[in-house]
Amino acid sequence: MTYAPPLKGTNAERSRSLNRQAVLGQIHAAGQMGRAEIARSMGLSTQAVSNIIAELAEDGLLVECGTRSGGRGLPAVQYGVNPEGGYALGVEVRPDAIFTALLDLQGKTVVTRRKAVKSPKPHKVIGRVVKMRDAMLAKAGVAPKRLLGAGVVMPGPFGATGLSGQGSDLPDWQTTDAAAQFAEALNIPVELSNDANAAAMAERIGGAAQGIASYSYLYFGAGLGLGLVSQGRLMAGAFGNAGEIGHIPVPTPSGPAPLENVLSRLSIQRHLATKGHDSLGFKEIAALHNEGNPDLLAWLDHASAALTHAVGVI
Repeated sequence: MTYAPPLKGTNAERSRSLNRQAVLGQIHAAGQMGRAEIARSMGLSTQAVSNIIAELAEDGLLVECGTRSGGRGLPAVQYGVNPEGGYALGVEVRPDAIFTALLDLQGKTVVTRRKAVKSPKPHKVIGRVVKMRDAMLAKAGVAPKRLLGAGVVMPGPFGATGLSGQGSDLPDWQTTDAAAQFAEALNIPVELSNDANAAAMAERIGGAAQGIASYSYLYFGAGLGLGLVSQGRLMAGAFGNAGEIGHIPVPTPSGPAPLENVLSRLSIQRHLATKGHDSLGFKEIAALHNEGNPDLLAWLDHASAALTHAVGVI
């Protein structure tokens, strides 16, 4: 899912929905808050915040978390997000597999699924995702109405860019309105992102980039992507393809080639397959690295030179 900065409140007559999101976001970020504290931080009246909190509590999204004394007057009731009040569906589509996860309202993983796919065609992938969602909801005992939305990530590029044709591409997806098709099939709001952009923002929210406003993030998937963040905002480009560095041409002994042909998981697997190492996943590749396998080290030397050239271009 892409990251959005915290929402500020507005007067109740302008946007009830926006205010609900803003209050929920404030409480989620703080852990727990009282009504007066929320009102001050958002520029809303205490009565408006009380009404919003009452609605969110009735919907099961907020719970009382005791009280806190602020000096004069009665101790203020504190409110926190109810982890079981709502859930999100996470979906990653790769050329050879689909990964799904069910997350609670605190962002904690409840259950996951992985399914290998032979054909990543849109209708087959979407149908499989629906079945995986239903299986996870059943396993977790979560009512379908508690599923609030989904985040879907997949390799880029998106749109008719002329950059397709790589092994990491998803056939027939470039000209498909994936967000609309997933939203229709799942019957919930869907946020769509390429995998590198989603990974970059995930690092800002809960990973190595917490507290860093501007950075770039190299994403090694089936191909190679780059997430660019400036002042806390994702620099995605018109179609989310700003970080498609996998298609930058780099020099090789046999002439120019796209970077991800030289530097990616598919590149490692192709190289090692020519040396007799077939059907390798990440664990097997990591084991070869730990033992100093000369075939893998030779690939690393070639790939690092290609990456150095690409970084210079960037």
